[in-house]
Amino acid sequence: MASENDTPAGIIGEASTELDAEMDAHFDANLPIDEPAEKSARRKEVFRVIKFVLFSASAGIIELLVFTLMNELLELPYWPCYLTALVCSVVWNFTWNRNFTFRATNNVPVAMAKVFAYYCVFTPLTTIGGNYLVETLLWNEYLVTIMNMLLNLVTEYLFQRFVVFGNSIDTKQKKAN
Repeated sequence: MASENDTPAGIIGEASTELDAEMDAHFDANLPIDEPAEKSARRKEVFRVIKFVLFSASAGIIELLVFTLMNELLELPYWPCYLTALVCSVVWNFTWNRNFTFRATNNVPVAMAKVFAYYCVFTPLTTIGGNYLVETLLWNEYLVTIMNMLLNLVTEYLFQRFVVFGNSIDTKQKKAN
């Protein structure tokens, strides 16, 4: 019978947990005795940003694939292609970043509600703005989508880091074997 650790999420989770432990041990072992804890925390935060960017890149690939399929095959206007692709990437990104980047155990419905609130602001601005750039100013739809993705990367990291998971970062316990 397959265990939870045999699933892709379980395998990635184990790898992420092992990598986190290895990085923590590496950073702690290489710190001089008189080095402040702030430098260790800064290194850990840099590693967190790297993980966020990598998971966001995977979400970006999903977003571009969905957008491209809808844009090229269905030949829909910009906004439904962008909106559908954005929703797909948000679900993917939230799931992975909650578990592996922020390792948070906070209340999932509350965390999702906070992310939903972020997207209640971000989505209309980028959908309406993007549609204006593409349909009225005749900008390339892929350029506009990539600009929105970069804006999303920066603002979502800050929002998730300080608002959604701020008080519960690294509270997820490692599973015993």
